[in-house]
Amino acid sequence: MKEKILKKAIELFLTLGFKSVTMDDIASEMAISKKTIYAHFKNKTQLVEATTLHVFEIITEGIDCICSLNKNPIEELYEIKKFVMIHLKNDKSSPQYQLQKYYPEIHETLKTKQFETMQSCVITNLNKGIKLKLYRDNLNVEFASRIYFLGITGIKDETLFPFNIFPRINLMEDYLEYHIRGIVTEKGLIKLNQITKNIN
Repeated sequence: MKEKILKKAIELFLTLGFKSVTMDDIASEMAISKKTIYAHFKNKTQLVEATTLHVFEIITEGIDCICSLNKNPIEELYEIKKFVMIHLKNDKSSPQYQLQKYYPEIHETLKTKQFETMQSCVITNLNKGIKLKLYRDNLNVEFASRIYFLGITGIKDETLFPFNIFPRINLMEDYLEYHIRGIVTEKGLIKLNQITKNIN
């Protein structure tokens, strides 16, 4: 039952946002009593924490699988983006914003975990791209990896990128292309243009 509650909570939180969904909503959706939920999660905060960590683990495992395929590093970034968008339901609501506003401690914990995981993944990707002459050899890898993380997290800020002006799926696409264009060689640019042409 705990897994079922977690699964339903993730679905509702990612679709409607952490603040918007109540324990009553989850109970109603599952046709169970709130008492059943509280038998596994003592309060909503604990449930929010469990769901965010669960989603983080699923995404981390998926990214690790993509990286293990040893794809072209530019393709790899697009595959990761596609995978993440599917699991975050195209980020169509404002779960990240609500998490930051109403559950700041959970948000900070998650952000730290995301940074540690992404740093390793992005640094490996950058070094591989340099080795294959797809990325510039004068690239400051440590700087580029941190700027990438800053951008990925920063574009989720609703005050800077309102949903009505910047649809989430387009925003991720635009940011990824922006990032890659800033680090590629001519050889890498050819590969990037091939990928973006197939997407568009």
